[in-house]
Amino acid sequence: MTKQKKARLIYNPTSGQEIMKKNVVEVLHILEGFGYEASAFQTTPGKDSAKKEARRAAEAGFDLIVAAGGDGTINEVVNGIAPLEKRPQMAVIPTGTTNDFARALKIPRGNPIKAAQLIGKNQTIQMDIGKAYDSSYFINIAAAGSFTELTYSVPSQLKTTFGYLAYLAKGVELLPGVRTVPVRITHDKGVFEGDVSMIFVALTNSVGGFETIAPDAKLDDGNFTLILVKTANLIEILQLIRKILDGGKHIYDKRVDYMKTSYLEIQPLSDKRMMINLDGEYGGDAPIALQNLNNHITFYADTDEIADDALVLDQEKLALEAIAQKFRHEVEDLKKKAEE
Repeated sequence: MTKQKKARLIYNPTSGQEIMKKNVVEVLHILEGFGYEASAFQTTPGKDSAKKEARRAAEAGFDLIVAAGGDGTINEVVNGIAPLEKRPQMAVIPTGTTNDFARALKIPRGNPIKAAQLIGKNQTIQMDIGKAYDSSYFINIAAAGSFTELTYSVPSQLKTTFGYLAYLAKGVELLPGVRTVPVRITHDKGVFEGDVSMIFVALTNSVGGFETIAPDAKLDDGNFTLILVKTANLIEILQLIRKILDGGKHIYDKRVDYMKTSYLEIQPLSDKRMMINLDGEYGGDAPIALQNLNNHITFYADTDEIADDALVLDQEKLALEAIAQKFRHEVEDLKKKAEE
C-alpha cells in the first residue's frame, strides 16, 4: 500500500490581522486535495513555538511543512528543520507586514487561499539558507551597523499596524545619528578592513519590501550578496538611498563595496558593541561567522514569475523535473488502481 503524504500547517494566529484563523479549514482542504493528510498547529506566544513544532513534525516524518505568518514565523520553522539531516519540503503562506521571503518566491501575499493553491503547480526551488556561528539560521538577511539598530527600537505594535512604514519613520529619525565603526570582514575574495555604517548580507533580492538593494541576488547559487556602506555622511546616505530606488544603481557607487561570497566573518575593531540582525530580529553580537548552506531546503514557489537571472536552476532542468514528477504521479496512480 502506498504511504499517504502528510502535511503540517504551522500558523501564527495573530499575523496579518488574524487572517489565517479565518482560512485554516479551507487551506487544509486544499492540501488534502493535493493528496496530503493535512493537520494544523496554532503557534503560541511561548518562545520558539513554531520552531519546536517544525522540528517535531519533521522528525515525525511529515513530507511538507506549511509556514503561515510573517517572515518571523517562516524563520522559526526554518530554524526547526534546518539542522536535521532529513528535511521536509516547505511552503509559505505570507500573512505578515513585509513578507520579504514570499516576495522573492513570488507567492501571493495577504491571500492564504491563493498562496496554498500555488502548491498545486508543483514548482519548487532548492533554496540557500544562511547559518550563523551559534547554529542560528536565517532565510533573508543578516545585518549590522547603525541602520539596523532601528529594527530593535520600533515597537512591535507599530510593526504589526504599519509594517515597513514604521521602519521608515524610525529610520528618518535615526539618520542624523548614523556613524561608522571599524571592522574586519573576511570573505571568499579576501579581507576588508575599514569603517562602515552598515553591513548587509542578503540571500534574496527583497529587503524591507525593496527589491533593488541586492538586485542581482540569486536564490540558489550558494552565495550571499555582501553590501558594505562606507559612509555615515547624512547627505551621502540620502544619495545612496535615491540610487537604491533608481534601479539599484548604488552597487556601482565608490562608497559601497558590493560582492558575492559563500562565507564571511565579521570582527569589530573597537570596544563598541555590534549587534547582529537575523531576519529582522536580534541574533547575537559580533564577532560572528556566517555560512551559506547551498540548496538546503526545498520551497514551493512560483518559478514562472521569478526572473530567470534570479536562479541558477535552468529551464531545461525544470522541465525534466516536471516530467519526472508527472511520471511519479502516474506510477502512484497505477499502484492505487492495481490495489483496488
